Amino acid sequence: MAAYIVMAIIAYAIGSVNFSVILSRKFAGYDIRDKGSGNAGTTNMLRNVGKKAAAITLICDILKGLVSIFIAYIISKIAKDVDGAYLVQIAALCVVIGHTFPIFFEFRGGKGVATALGVLICINWQIGLLCLVFALIIIAATKMVSAGSCTAAILFPILVLFQVGKEYFIIDGNYIVFSILLALFVLFNHRSNIKRILTGTENKISFKKG
Repeated sequence: MAAYIVMAIIAYAIGSVNFSVILSRKFAGYDIRDKGSGNAGTTNMLRNVGKKAAAITLICDILKGLVSIFIAYIISKIAKDVDGAYLVQIAALCVVIGHTFPIFFEFRGGKGVATALGVLICINWQIGLLCLVFALIIIAATKMVSAGSCTAAILFPILVLFQVGKEYFIIDGNYIVFSILLALFVLFNHRSNIKRILTGTENKISFKKG
């Protein structure tokens, strides 16, 4: 039990390191949460700070997921009587929760998509890649990052259900539940975006400077 609690705390702490806030203060001199959509994520960084800062934010947020799962894997090899799959699932959920509700930044974070992608790449890179490609196609077609993110979130448990590819950790009923929980959390974080998509008022992405 101690290993699971320690892993949850570590993953949550890693997720709570919000790079968009740190980088926006460094590159632009303000908190990204005070600009645009108010979201501490890559899209808002792109719109308000620029491509360089957005790219660094994206990479760092993905790495948070990768690092958390890697630590879970190490702990599962060191600790006794620990279920590696459960440990990974705990790490995955907690790092995304930390990104969304960061203890270091007044519990106001991002929506967890990039960090969730880092998690998927570690747990099952085939499913992670499929979700990413599908998201990019939707984003290119609609010019709405939120549409791609929500679609990928929905696709994740569907792919797990059909067991596309071969996972690093055993896929079982618990893994399916985990995939649904992660998808629902991402969709919950996008609830305002979903409402705007349905009403046709969602903001569209542009890669033009400023």
